[in-house]
Amino acid sequence: MKWFFKWLFRLLVLAVVLVVIFFLSLDTIIRVVMENRIRAQTGMDAQIGKFTLGLVEPTITIKDFKLFNPPSFGGTPFLDIKEIHAEYDRDALKKRELHVTLLRFNLGELDIVKNSAGETNIFSIASLPSVKKKHGAKSVQALTDFEFTGIDALNVSVGKVRFIDLKDQQNNREQNIGIENCVTPNVKSQADLGPLIAIIVLRSDGFFNSLMDEKKPGFNILKQLGL
Repeated sequence: MKWFFKWLFRLLVLAVVLVVIFFLSLDTIIRVVMENRIRAQTGMDAQIGKFTLGLVEPTITIKDFKLFNPPSFGGTPFLDIKEIHAEYDRDALKKRELHVTLLRFNLGELDIVKNSAGETNIFSIASLPSVKKKHGAKSVQALTDFEFTGIDALNVSVGKVRFIDLKDQQNNREQNIGIENCVTPNVKSQADLGPLIAIIVLRSDGFFNSLMDEKKPGFNILKQLGL
């Protein structure tokens, strides 16, 4: 029976090692899964520099998240998000409620691209079936089956926005928004983002004006975003 106990012990050691490796690799596994899911749903390549899921503290941190335009827009960068850090209420989550105590969002750069066909990426991406379906949902609960109860503190930083015309580079322009750690308390609906959006518009120095032509497709999307 000695060989049996010896092999049983070896299997237990192996199981412990595999569990440790799994937990050490968990963030990497989730990161790869997220990148693949984004690509499958949007057709856009995504890169996540670092993903950290707090196992002791209820936190999620994503750093250096980059989203790239589809081939029809040259595969150019679209979003460069330096950090998304969320701290959530674990007890509320057990009750299928989404209560975020702190959400820190740092947008380093947003690139609006116009291709040779005259299409603009933000409008084309919004019209993708998967995105359009989600955009049309009436609430967070409709998307996640969790009731959204609010964000206690929303901390937003915005770097710069760029407009890139692939057909005529003379139209290219760049605007530094330069917002750092702008805190909006008690966010429970889109209306609560009004002051933040107003600051972004004021800092944009008219950058978005050419995109707000009511005759252009997608105007309603910008209007809903408050731009």
